[in-house]
Amino acid sequence: MNISQIIATELGAQETQIQAAITLLDEGATVPFIARYRKEMTGGLDDTQLRTLADRLTYLRELLDRKATVLKSIEEQGKLTPELAAQIEACDNKTALEDLYLPYKPKRRTKAQIARENGLQALADLLFSQPETDPETATAAFINKQVPDSKAALDGARAILVEQFAEDAELIGLLREKLWQEAEVHAQVVDGQQETGEKFKDYFDYREAIRAMPSHRALAVLRGRNEGILQAALKYQPDKTPITEQSEYEKIICQHFDLQDKNRPADKWLRDTVRLTWRAKIFLSLELEAFSRLKEQADTDAITVFARNLKDLLLAAPAGRLPTLGLDPGYRNGVKCAVVDDTGKLLDTVIVYLHQENNMLNTLAALIKKHQVKLIAIGNGTASRETDKVAGELIKSLGLKDLHKIVISEAGASIYSASELATAEFPDLDVSLRGAVSIARRLQDPLAELVKIDPKSIGVGQYQHDVNQSQLAKSLDAVVEDCVNAVGVDVNTASAPLLSRISGLNQTLARNIVAYRDEHGAFPNRKTLLKVPRLGEKTFEQAAGFLRINGGSEPLDASAVHPEAYDLVTKMLAKYDLSADDVIGKREKIAQIKATDFIDERFGLPTIMDILAELEKPARDPRGAFQMANFSEGVNEISDLEIGMILEGVVSNVANFGAFVDIGVHQDGLVHISALSNQFVSDPREVVKAGDVVKVKVLEVDAARKRIALTMRLDDDGKTLEKSGKSEKRDFRQSPKSKPRKTAVKNTAMADAFAKLKK
Repeated sequence: MNISQIIATELGAQETQIQAAITLLDEGATVPFIARYRKEMTGGLDDTQLRTLADRLTYLRELLDRKATVLKSIEEQGKLTPELAAQIEACDNKTALEDLYLPYKPKRRTKAQIARENGLQALADLLFSQPETDPETATAAFINKQVPDSKAALDGARAILVEQFAEDAELIGLLREKLWQEAEVHAQVVDGQQETGEKFKDYFDYREAIRAMPSHRALAVLRGRNEGILQAALKYQPDKTPITEQSEYEKIICQHFDLQDKNRPADKWLRDTVRLTWRAKIFLSLELEAFSRLKEQADTDAITVFARNLKDLLLAAPAGRLPTLGLDPGYRNGVKCAVVDDTGKLLDTVIVYLHQENNMLNTLAALIKKHQVKLIAIGNGTASRETDKVAGELIKSLGLKDLHKIVISEAGASIYSASELATAEFPDLDVSLRGAVSIARRLQDPLAELVKIDPKSIGVGQYQHDVNQSQLAKSLDAVVEDCVNAVGVDVNTASAPLLSRISGLNQTLARNIVAYRDEHGAFPNRKTLLKVPRLGEKTFEQAAGFLRINGGSEPLDASAVHPEAYDLVTKMLAKYDLSADDVIGKREKIAQIKATDFIDERFGLPTIMDILAELEKPARDPRGAFQMANFSEGVNEISDLEIGMILEGVVSNVANFGAFVDIGVHQDGLVHISALSNQFVSDPREVVKAGDVVKVKVLEVDAARKRIALTMRLDDDGKTLEKSGKSEKRDFRQSPKSKPRKTAVKNTAMADAFAKLKK
């Protein structure tokens, strides 16, 4: 089994690229480091490819280890043949391997094992190979103390054949795939749970091909089943099929073992044995496997969507290093206020109350004047619209053109407030006020602040509590790591949580860096990092390129140029009689440098071009320009919305079926995928991403269910959305692309949009 060759084929890469990447990973190199600074070795594999490579490498190595265990187990039983060993070696997935191992896997005593011990293997073989034998007559020779009568003998023989049939790896693989391709999930409400399970109403009588079921519907059905609201089963044949009629799956079993019904004495007994094998053994096992596979695929899809949204949020454009007032809205407990300076340092805090508006205006005005505040960040939780209104009045009364207010997501702020990190940073500050600090900072620099919060608490995923938690955590941690390293951090201002996400660093090293900085002052250059306790040469190699030092003794330290390439830059500059200050940020000077003149055994063209690009735009930030949404005045609640309104909002979440948009009324609206553009859209992220400011039109409002249907096709009148709300029946064999059967709904634009959401 050539692991590098398998992964190369899957990624569409050369085997040498994969081998080089595997070597680097095994040596302890991180994905961001390999993707950025080892392009010559890997042929330019990017971070996404490298993450996939790392996952597949782990899986295939686990498969190799499992193969060794299986081979050893079968060999110890004295049952390993060259043919079986070859089959095991040829397995490229764990499922196929376990199918082969099943007959040899140690297990508790089964009915079949007991029957064999009672000498009934010969009877089973006789009836299987010679169907012309009369079963009742054949049992006479096998009756003894352990087998008291003919029925016991035939039951034992049947148990042996059922086990043999059910442990045939080739047959099981064939039936598994056929079931996956053809079967449907059928969900029904549990009697008496109609009112309790109202949120699952769309699935009270629902069918869909299992292989075509999208993640959000699969996870909804599975959650409903786990909560006892829904029953979910796999249907492999049309309803009302006579129980005596042989299914296609039973016919396949008969064909596989060449069992033909020729009205011989044992034919009916064998056909009944096949029926029992399928319905009581194989199907039950494959149904569990199918639901497990559905769950696994749904988890993967949901986690992928979550990861993409998280990446978009983390890489949202920062508002900039400006003095900021953070407001954490509230009614009874007041609006918590915190002012931070342009570096995020806390300057002042206060609590004001919405019912004391004049006092609130005066207090906030004094804070803004005292600290020269330029930005007001307002959390989007309870009382946010009222707080936003007061902030608007405040800006108007102050007449400050350079003062702006922005409503931002406060998801996770409360988690941060009560965390050990926040306690250590603000030991004497009330928990409620820490949230306001976080809100202010996340407007200044979303990435730097959001890394302090568990990614699962940021609120950009769906069904996040239903998916595999270890897989989710691993995926989101990888996203955070990639984002932080893509942007880079200022080592002289970054917090320990932010530094811990840098390639090669961990929480201990990050704390050591901060402690050294606090004791000795700002780092003058990257080399000084080697004086930090426990930060050695290997760690320095992995981390240095992603750590920035602005205004230090070495100009290149402010860029993404790795210290290992400083000699190359010196060589470039010497040839053209230039200094670093002469070229940094000056395109015309850099254009004079001929990249191909400096290719050697250490540095290839990709690295040299990266260096020149970095010199042209040192420490370039991959994040875009900051945008603010202008929420419409007078639109504060869902009841304020009117059909046809055109509003501006911020994309808060993107799912496979569309995008959710915050339009300032506490409840996000849905732009279905069909309403994102006048062109066909296969993936909503082709059009929008989390954080985008968009214009939308209100199509329908259901205040009772808190549902808002929006469209980005501003000429839509609600009738142009594809109708999908009609109740319709479907034949069991209908194409999985057809619309699933569901309960009838009122055929309105709102129903259409949310029926599509359900799809």
